[in-house]
Amino acid sequence: MKYIVIDIAKCIGCYNCQITCKDEHVGNDWIPYTRPQPERHFWMKVNELERGILPKVRVDWIPILCMHCEDAPCATVCNEHAIYIRSDGIVIIDPEKCKGTGKCIEACPYGVIYFNDKLNISQKCTMCAHLLDEGWEEPRCVRACPTEALKYGDSKDIQHLLKKAEIFPPKNNKPKPKVKVFYIGLPSRFIAGEVYSPKEDKCIEGATVTAKDLTTNESFAAKTNNYGDFWLEKLNDSIYSLIVEKEGYYPKEINSISTMKDVNLGEIKLYKRL
Repeated sequence: MKYIVIDIAKCIGCYNCQITCKDEHVGNDWIPYTRPQPERHFWMKVNELERGILPKVRVDWIPILCMHCEDAPCATVCNEHAIYIRSDGIVIIDPEKCKGTGKCIEACPYGVIYFNDKLNISQKCTMCAHLLDEGWEEPRCVRACPTEALKYGDSKDIQHLLKKAEIFPPKNNKPKPKVKVFYIGLPSRFIAGEVYSPKEDKCIEGATVTAKDLTTNESFAAKTNNYGDFWLEKLNDSIYSLIVEKEGYYPKEINSISTMKDVNLGEIKLYKRL
């Protein structure tokens, strides 16, 4: 079995993978693997995700493609048996058998199957199976990545990456399938802010900021830097209480912080003990 692992921290948003996919498939007919990709479709699509509020902002780029599910829901619903799973795990929609019913599009947990209304067929990423069968060692999107954010190989070759990777969440809370595409460093919620002493008119370095998840009782801690900034990352979607502490200062507690979206608490004032 072959896998793709995508490291979000290494992705710089160059869109090489997306552009290369277009170069390989738009205007090119790769029967029996697939037919030409319409220009408006993106079998490899880089989504830009901006989170937070200035000046506490994170920007991530997330390449999205067919996850090549082992238990592919698209194949299960196809009455024409046009969708099959190869021995290497790649899921293919046979363009000659597809009748364009669209059932596979509705069944896909990730919304990565597209309908070609000109040819009346469903289409998606083939993981460049036509190139792999010719002896290529990796799909074109993987080869085009300048930072090696995309890695391709069997479980033995990239086991060290698979151990720390996770599945991309399906749309609409659908059940997670068994996939061939994994991610490292998917964006998670954060709480950020700045700790400041108004009386001394200075940023406070080395303050301890602790957030407690009121649902799980997990605690997350960070220290402020020389600008008084702190970032609490990899948080759950939950409600938190937060306390800021620094020796020689009165502690500051903030309650009922919702992380259903990323949070910038702004300036948090600590006052020196008398």
